[in-house]
Amino acid sequence: MKVPLDSMSSAPSDAPLDGPALFANVSRRGFLAGMSALGGLVLAVGFPAALRADDKPKYGADGMADGWVDDPLAFVSIGEDGTVTIVVHRSEMGQGVRTSMAMIVADELEADWKRVRVVQAPGDQKRFGNQDTDGSRSTRHFFGPMRRVGAAARTMLEEAAAARWNVPVSEVEAQNHEVIHRPSGRRLSYASLAHAAAQLPVPPRETLRLKDPSQFRYIGKSDVKLIDGPDIATGKAQYGIDVRLPGMLYAVVARPPVYGGKVVKFDATEALKVPGVVRVVEIEGSPPPPQFNPVGGVAVIAHNTAAAIKGRQALKIEWDDGPNASYDSDAFRGTLEEAARKPGKVVRNEGDVDSALARAARRLEAEYYVPHHAHATMEPPTATVRIVDGKCEAWAGIQSPQTARDLIAKQLGMPVGNVKVNVTLLGGGFGRRSKPDFMLEAAVLSKAMNGAPVKVTWTREDDLHNSYYHTVSLEHLEAGLDAQGKPVAWLHRTAAPTIMSTFDASAKHEAAFELGMTAINVPFVIPSVRIENPEVPAHTRIGWFRSVSNIPHAFAVQSFVAELAAAAGQDPKDYLLALLGPSRRIDTRSQGDTWNYGESPERYVVDTGRIRGVVETAAREAKWGKTLPKGRGQGIAVAYSFVTYVAAVVEVAVSDDGELSIPRVDMAIDCGAQINPDRVRSQLEGACIMGLSLATRAEITFKAGRVVQNNYGEYEVLRMPAAPHEIRVHMLPGSFDEPLGGVGEPGVPPIAPALCNAIFAATGKRIRSLPIRDQLKTA
Repeated sequence: MKVPLDSMSSAPSDAPLDGPALFANVSRRGFLAGMSALGGLVLAVGFPAALRADDKPKYGADGMADGWVDDPLAFVSIGEDGTVTIVVHRSEMGQGVRTSMAMIVADELEADWKRVRVVQAPGDQKRFGNQDTDGSRSTRHFFGPMRRVGAAARTMLEEAAAARWNVPVSEVEAQNHEVIHRPSGRRLSYASLAHAAAQLPVPPRETLRLKDPSQFRYIGKSDVKLIDGPDIATGKAQYGIDVRLPGMLYAVVARPPVYGGKVVKFDATEALKVPGVVRVVEIEGSPPPPQFNPVGGVAVIAHNTAAAIKGRQALKIEWDDGPNASYDSDAFRGTLEEAARKPGKVVRNEGDVDSALARAARRLEAEYYVPHHAHATMEPPTATVRIVDGKCEAWAGIQSPQTARDLIAKQLGMPVGNVKVNVTLLGGGFGRRSKPDFMLEAAVLSKAMNGAPVKVTWTREDDLHNSYYHTVSLEHLEAGLDAQGKPVAWLHRTAAPTIMSTFDASAKHEAAFELGMTAINVPFVIPSVRIENPEVPAHTRIGWFRSVSNIPHAFAVQSFVAELAAAAGQDPKDYLLALLGPSRRIDTRSQGDTWNYGESPERYVVDTGRIRGVVETAAREAKWGKTLPKGRGQGIAVAYSFVTYVAAVVEVAVSDDGELSIPRVDMAIDCGAQINPDRVRSQLEGACIMGLSLATRAEITFKAGRVVQNNYGEYEVLRMPAAPHEIRVHMLPGSFDEPLGGVGEPGVPPIAPALCNAIFAATGKRIRSLPIRDQLKTA
């Protein structure tokens, strides 16, 4: 049965979507390379099929689980009043994807934007295609499919009109929510055609007539506002923490304070005396590797969250802290330094680095440190689950709803088809909500309460103490310069616990996708290059984080380039451009990068001309080299990440007593054509603020295996007085004939090195260890 185009007119704007639908060209991929041998369910969130040794490489959306779908019957409906409802299958966390996906469909559909509404798809990848909203790939993977969705629906409406008028379809044309018969001027509304159009076969995609970009009404325009902006601004929008169900219970969990720890025994006597507390339930943990499973602990279930928190405070728990009880981040920094100062696994080797270093006129060496970070989303992890008649329904702000669906089904021992995951708005994501451990907790507790709806809420302290942390990193770099200051050798050892330790407890080397983030793929013209990756163990859960390993790698690489420029007595911007050399199109495989963000190395080359373009644009717009007063300086950095090019120039002012302020930041981005320019600008502004937060204040530290920071008072994010007085975003024009880049993450990596390079220009002080905090204060 097909879903007719007019079948969903009565659904509320945030209603879950039900009913069967057609889907097309579904591309499957399996488990992570080498992971199937580990046992259990390991889902390949965010990893391309190109990493599987037994498969022919697939790239882009084809390389993601369940690929893509472009059937209009899955994504478009038209109500009796003419309202066009567009289903968006990617998760909204502030990046504007619900607007951008709808814009693409509506443009090709020739829909009137004022008559468009959006509903959020539940987790169902066979129906909608891949739903992992991470890796800055929603638009680049689904721009084509969503255009075809709109074009197919438009074609069906035109065919229905032609049949009603008994005229050739070549004589009719859809325009602004109507179909017009050009010779006679007759018109039919979309509402009057929807039912008939839904009965027609979906046209083959090769027959579709896509718009020329000059005809776009919404795509590429800056005047399209967020479709759910008014609801968000007025508090009507529903986030995971807003879910309310009849008879709902509320829970918080006392989790092991140390990763790998477990409950020895507990006494719930006093907890059960707290008014409103209903029950105390132990949640079984899972042995390493953690994957996306709950860490275990003791849950307190109550009639409200406040009672549950008070009940948790009254628990008496004896913990076995397990193998990571001695984890100390200060001591572990020594472990990283020791590893980075010795030869490691060679992952790229060109020329003869040792000989070139020995012959160099000058040799430089530096080490850069980046601590653990937490996502610290404004809305902490929250999920609600109920089980009725053998079927489970869940609500949460989740970036990977199909992963959640599969794991809940496994946890409860029921078929996947009996689990429904409703996706709410996300109060921040940054990769934390790709891991559905908090949803599994809610499923376990609902089952313990005989299927009653249970909402699990993490406090801020829970969020900081039991996260999947961004990895800690020590980057060791060496270079040899000739008599003119030009580098002849480049050695980079990157030492960091790997995300793969989340799936394989024995993993101690960074994975290909981590090394492919500004480490192995530096595009410099240097005769001898060697990149090494020493072994480093993980002592906590490591997970995806906005921009991932680009953060430490770009900080080190771009800071070191500025140090080389200073040693050579040259302008940092000119030195950087000289290192990039002439415009070249680099096949990433030639650098040992087999990943390239999951994209085809033929379609997505590293174009040094485009890198030069963003560097020159940011420098020009910032008036690079302008005369500045004492204590002020500019710094520049650039990064290729998520197949997009971003450069930043940061201007700083440092007072005599070491107070840092940032008068201005200029950012230039080349992501190809911009689908929603307003959102591109917003994402870059947000990336700037996040990058500055990470560089100046934020860090997660461990003592005795425990996270030291408890809340925003200790895990600091940038406050308004410390924010740049001005952020200017400069978007380089792109062609719709070229592949699209990502936007959500690429703005973060160049910020920290540009900031620290600016501080050096202002003060002569090098910052090699983040966060900066009080390093500029005078004694």
